[in-house]
Amino acid sequence: MRLKLILPVVQPGNYLKPEVCPGGCGGKEYWLRQEVKKQVRDATYDEVEVRRYECLKCHGTFRVYPQGVSRAHFSQRAKGMAVMLYVLGLSYGAVALMMEALGLWIGKTTVYEAVQAAGERVPGMKQKDLLKGYRTRALGADLTSVKCKGQWLSLGVTVDAMTGWTLSIDNLSGEDAQTLKEWLEPIVETVQARILVTDDADALKTAADDNGLDHQVCKSHVGRNTDTLIEQMLLSLSNPGEPSLEQLGISLEQASADLLRLKELIHLRQPEARDELENMYQRYREAGPSPKGKPASLAYRLRNLFLDRWNLWPRLTFYRTWKDATGREILDGTNNATERAIGWWIKERYRTMRGYKRTQSALNVSRLIAYSGNHLSSGLELASLIR
Repeated sequence: MRLKLILPVVQPGNYLKPEVCPGGCGGKEYWLRQEVKKQVRDATYDEVEVRRYECLKCHGTFRVYPQGVSRAHFSQRAKGMAVMLYVLGLSYGAVALMMEALGLWIGKTTVYEAVQAAGERVPGMKQKDLLKGYRTRALGADLTSVKCKGQWLSLGVTVDAMTGWTLSIDNLSGEDAQTLKEWLEPIVETVQARILVTDDADALKTAADDNGLDHQVCKSHVGRNTDTLIEQMLLSLSNPGEPSLEQLGISLEQASADLLRLKELIHLRQPEARDELENMYQRYREAGPSPKGKPASLAYRLRNLFLDRWNLWPRLTFYRTWKDATGREILDGTNNATERAIGWWIKERYRTMRGYKRTQSALNVSRLIAYSGNHLSSGLELASLIR
């Protein structure tokens, strides 16, 4: 997990008066009534000076705190340090101990509240509240699970498939095609995506079709799955006593050659190879299912494998022909961007935990880390999330 977090700065002499009266009267003129000392828990300052102003229109009073300080006992820098330590892997209790060792006594409840508040303030990262104005033609999507109160919690993750930016992390009520369609629909409309990049799950294929999207399935997932199936079937071909192929008039040598050719085609992934796959399927199309309760015959398994890959071919090779507005081919054919987002921003922190206690906590922490990951180049100013 790579993060670049920039702690808030405390500047006791830097005050920023509000442009309009906080009381809501619309007044813009104030006079300084009082300056008072405020005790603060910070790595550098024990106290700061707070100014009390009076609005000349409504005569209401309000306080103005120096940069990095609020009405809270802890400075924004101290809270930012607690948030940073938690995000990097320490538990709430361990953060409290670490802060105490640095001379900043802070309870783990305060650490928890600071982390959750920062997560709540993360802009975007929600299905219906994405980064304003963000656009991408290719959307990556995948699902993952974390434990929450002893139960598995499904999280849906979407990314910009071309840049790797995480766009949303949402709690899903299920993993069926209809739920996935409804989850993706507002995201697709917001970013104006035309392409969906996913793994080989059937529910995601249906969701892509129902949302009117071109679909690219991950070539890595399909390649690994196909290689495994081919090895299993080649092993079955080496065992005697398999009558299903003889019934179709297909020799063991022919079936073995077809499987090896399929393996070659899957790794070449040329769009024009679909006709060859259709011919392979036609060779086995007459194979029927086994009676109920009995395992499928080898010929029927071969039929289904060639049929599935023939149907899958346009989704598997879509990246070969798609070009962006500038004429460049910039999809790599994998769902690696979403896999990285899940691994770095959700699973890496989750591995150090026994699980979450609240659904919202899982979302807050994951969104906070993902938002930080989106700012690797410039660094995330924690001051924008700490109050």
